[in-house]
Order: sequence, then C-alpha cells, then structure tokens
Amino acid sequence: MAEDANVKAGTVYHPAEGNRKVKVAASGVDVFYADKQALHDVSVEIGDRAVTAFIGPSGCGKSTFLRCINRMNDTIDTARVSGSIRIDGEEINDRSVDPVLLRARVGMVFQKPNPFPKSIFDNVAYGPRIHGLAVSKDELDSIVETSLKKAGLWDEVADRLDQPGNSLSGGQQQRLVIARAIAVNPEVILMDEPCSALDPIATARIEELIDELRENYCLIIVTHSMAQAARVSQMTAFFHLGHLVEFGPTEEIFTNPRDRRTQDYITGRFG
Repeated sequence: MAEDANVKAGTVYHPAEGNRKVKVAASGVDVFYADKQALHDVSVEIGDRAVTAFIGPSGCGKSTFLRCINRMNDTIDTARVSGSIRIDGEEINDRSVDPVLLRARVGMVFQKPNPFPKSIFDNVAYGPRIHGLAVSKDELDSIVETSLKKAGLWDEVADRLDQPGNSLSGGQQQRLVIARAIAVNPEVILMDEPCSALDPIATARIEELIDELRENYCLIIVTHSMAQAARVSQMTAFFHLGHLVEFGPTEEIFTNPRDRRTQDYITGRFG
C-alpha cells in the first residue's frame, strides 16, 4: 500500500459520516514540553454525537492532544500550546475563557478511576454544587439520580449513596467518575484509556455505556486497544511521532488505510 500523497502535515481532516455537526475543530496545533515538541501541526474536525478514537503507539501524542481540548496542559509548567482549538466555533485558548468553566463543558475520565474521598452522592453532587446548577436539595437529588442512571450505576448504588465512592469495585468507580462528569451537563467527554485498569467484564460494561452516551455527547477516547477502538468508535485518528497521520471512519481506517504507517501499526509491524 502506497502512502497517500495527500496525507501530510497541515492536512485538515473532516468528520466523514453524513452531515454530522462539527463539535471540536483544531487547526495548526503544536505542543511543546520545554524544548521537546510533542505535537506537530494537528488540524482536525471532530463531529458531535459520535465516538472518536485516538490510536497510536505510546508517546505518539494522542493523550497530549486530548489534554489540549480541555486545557489540562495548562497545569504543566513547561507546556506550551499554539494553534487554534474551537468548540462550537468558540476559541477555547482565548484569554477570556475560564479553564474551570471550560472543564465543566469538557468532562475528563482518566485511566485509573479517581473518585473523590467523599460519599457516592457527594462525588456526583460536587460539580453541580460548585457551578450552582441546583438551587434546592430536590434539584440536586434529581441531578445525582439522573447522572447515575445515565452512567448505568443507579440500580447498584441507590440504597448506599452515603457510602464512600472508593468502596465500589474498579468498574463501578469508573462509572461513578463518568456520572460525576455527566452531572455538570458537559458537551464533550474525554476518556484517556478508561478501561486499561479494568477487567474484561467491567471493560465490556464501560464500552456499552460509551455506546449509549454517544447519543447525547461528543466522546473522544484514547485507547491502546485497537479492538476497543473498532468496537466503540465511529471515527478513528491515528497518531505517530506527534503527527496526526490519518483520520476517517473507523471501518475505513482498519480495513483500507491510506497511509502505510497506519497499515503497519494496525497489522502489528510496530507499536
């Protein structure tokens, strides 16, 4: 398979399924950690109400780019981000944008479940409280219940909401963290290898949940598992050495990639 001449630095990749609305649009994104460049000229448009998977070998830039979308790189002293990232047309790196409010719009689920040292209820209620999303206890109760239901956890914890969040199993903790993200009514949910610390049964449950959530959210997932990317995503982006090599419908990326590097990674020649 010959490398496509159109796949080069600066190429803008567009959502390719139907007329899906663009939710996240990146243009010319470079990221440096001190003098080391971690991302090179990434330009891509990510559609709403779909799952987009970022795949590629370790250290290729996929998690770095994920963290750009909610400005988590702001927390790293040596990080420097340039270029444009827009959500619904709004530039998120503008000085007028409050990163705290941005992270309410763009939820994050990490590799290892990280419930707060609080009760199950207070884990989910934390965001709505600090953002003033509930004016009464009844409203807060409703948000917590709805969020836990959306995360597929309500039936398992409804009678023990006062117990510590870290008393749950690993898979339940990850669903609790997802419920916590949902509770502030985000538009985008970022997931950085959300199943890598889970057993196969818990992983299957999270994957089912991801499929359900895509009806209402833009989901972007970093995964080291190509099988998982194939199962849960509609669009896939392949990163290599800090470059976005290829982006398109998942089925096409896995069955008919345009770039030899994508083909070599998917067939296990490197990675």
